[in-house]
Amino acid sequence: MDWGGPDFIVAIIAISTFGWLINNWIRARHGYSLEDEWGGKTEKASQRDDAKLREQNQKLLQTMEKMQDRMVVLERIVTDKGYTVAEEIEALRDPKRVSDTGAGVPLDIKTRENVQ
Repeated sequence: MDWGGPDFIVAIIAISTFGWLINNWIRARHGYSLEDEWGGKTEKASQRDDAKLREQNQKLLQTMEKMQDRMVVLERIVTDKGYTVAEEIEALRDPKRVSDTGAGVPLDIKTRENVQ
């Protein structure tokens, strides 16, 4: 075997990769955390993590329900205000309509006819 040739380099790389795969397989089989290619650890999800995720999910659902309730209130406010504004605009267009129907809010706005 030529110790300085490319076959030796490929053999070292193959042995290292095979050893890494065997090491991770044994760790996974026995429930240990796995090691990635950069030396970091990948933790196995446990029941404690599952319970923590369920608790967090429940909190998020409660927050979402509160936000939906707020959205309903905001939609109602926006809708009511929009309707009132529309009535005020119509009251400005036709002042007789306000006195006849009682709808809208009469505004004291001086028109050209009143100013002259």
